[in-house]
Amino acid sequence: MRLLRWQLPACAMLWGMEATTDLPATPSDQQATHRSRGTPRERWRRARLLAYCRLLAGVCRLLELHPALWRYAVRHYRPGLDRLAAASARAMCALAAVDVPAYRDFLRRHGTGRHRTLTDFPETDKDRYVAGYDQLSRSWRGRWPDRGVIVDESAGSSGRPFNWPRGAAELATVQYNVAGYVSLVFPVHRRFVINAYSMGAWATGTTTGTAMARIAVVKNTGPDLDKIVDTLHHFGPDFDYLVTAYPPFLKHLRDRLDAEGFPWAEFRIAAMCGGEALTEALRSYLEERFVRVRSGYGASDLTIGMGAETALTVWLRRRLQTDQPLRAALLGPDEQRLPMAFQYNPLATYLEVNQRRELLCTINNVRGLQPRLRYNVGDEALLYPYHQLLRVLRADPHRWREGQSALAAERMSLPLLFLFGRSDSTVSYLGANIYPQDVEYGLYEGNPQAGAISRFCLDLAEQADLEVRPVVHIELRGPLPPADRAALAAICRDGVLRHLTSVSRDFAQSLAEDPRAADLRVQLHDPGEGPFDNSKLKNVYLRG
Repeated sequence: MRLLRWQLPACAMLWGMEATTDLPATPSDQQATHRSRGTPRERWRRARLLAYCRLLAGVCRLLELHPALWRYAVRHYRPGLDRLAAASARAMCALAAVDVPAYRDFLRRHGTGRHRTLTDFPETDKDRYVAGYDQLSRSWRGRWPDRGVIVDESAGSSGRPFNWPRGAAELATVQYNVAGYVSLVFPVHRRFVINAYSMGAWATGTTTGTAMARIAVVKNTGPDLDKIVDTLHHFGPDFDYLVTAYPPFLKHLRDRLDAEGFPWAEFRIAAMCGGEALTEALRSYLEERFVRVRSGYGASDLTIGMGAETALTVWLRRRLQTDQPLRAALLGPDEQRLPMAFQYNPLATYLEVNQRRELLCTINNVRGLQPRLRYNVGDEALLYPYHQLLRVLRADPHRWREGQSALAAERMSLPLLFLFGRSDSTVSYLGANIYPQDVEYGLYEGNPQAGAISRFCLDLAEQADLEVRPVVHIELRGPLPPADRAALAAICRDGVLRHLTSVSRDFAQSLAEDPRAADLRVQLHDPGEGPFDNSKLKNVYLRG
């Protein structure tokens, strides 16, 4: 970590804290921009910025040599490194302003002209930036390598697929980070990973399998219960198993093994999940069988492994359920929601929160094929420094004593990310985003009883069996007889499922791999009842 500390003055020396990114006029032909080498001043600025970014990348590569080095780094993170992380993020933006054709044009259209601090650079997102420029123009120098590029896919609200290319060096960094985290949180000797994520075009499944192969035996089963059961019986109890999957699938696996009388006591099985929120009730249910269950945070737009749960964050989240003073101190006096809690490494993924509490991410990796620069993924979040958390915990002696074992478990001194979920009124279920406009199409299109519907909202509700399922709440225009209510609910459910399957590749893939994805609930409410408040003039499509 000493090597990282002296890079702070080196950063200022290389490109100057008062440096600007004045941009020359862009040729109207985008391909001309691709071929442009820039003015001598731009080439000199590029050389300085690239030297600094590569210096940090070289240090990061040293940490990738072995998971033990990664563990050392995250255990010795210091507040002063936040300045280095912010400076690195600014350097990435400044370098992209010179070296990425799309970003040059984006700054001209949306920037202020002079960029002395990181916040002077405008936010990027899927709609304004990704959809507005072609793949090559969003890449360094407008070029791709001829080989080694892997393309992941995600779908948006219109069903239009978004493609996310990643180069070999970028994937290697992600894989080393995932491997380092797993080796720290799941410290075992004979690790056998059963990768139950989807093996389609999504990033999570393929990247997880490749990353785990660095530290474990891996079998990529996908979300196939029969294959997983057969794998456990075939290889037996001599391994330390780690199952990676979406949270609902882990419950399906536990219930299936219980029904078959599986000898849990003879096996050591832990689980790691992602893709959607994990409730503490479901975690407790799973940990009646699994040794440990931890969740991670990532996005197809950005990368997997942006944040991860530790013993500290799990203890803290459970404490927030009942400790109102702690909740007020960390989340604010009026916050009643219980967010997911993660720790993250700002040197790898520098995070900010804008005035709308939306999460912005800059990936501090010049080896990435397409830089992610103050990218707004659409999640609501809060950030909290680790040293300030310790100060809050020490203020209450009882709270401090209770948290000692959690603090001592992994000993990661990284800052915290509190994640509330999507800020754009979507819900994530089995890795697929469900958008209000798609639900609306399903409710009204071809529905002979559509006139009975006043409005609707979405919810992810935990059922009595601890399954979390999407729920469409519908407010009726007036009372309906029981038979008509049942008929309307059935028509709405079938219509929403049919439309989601037709427009969302992610949802269709989830349905093909696990028919239980079709278990979408519809609840009808009389006017002004349930989650609907007649005092609100504007419809709220996501139930808080």
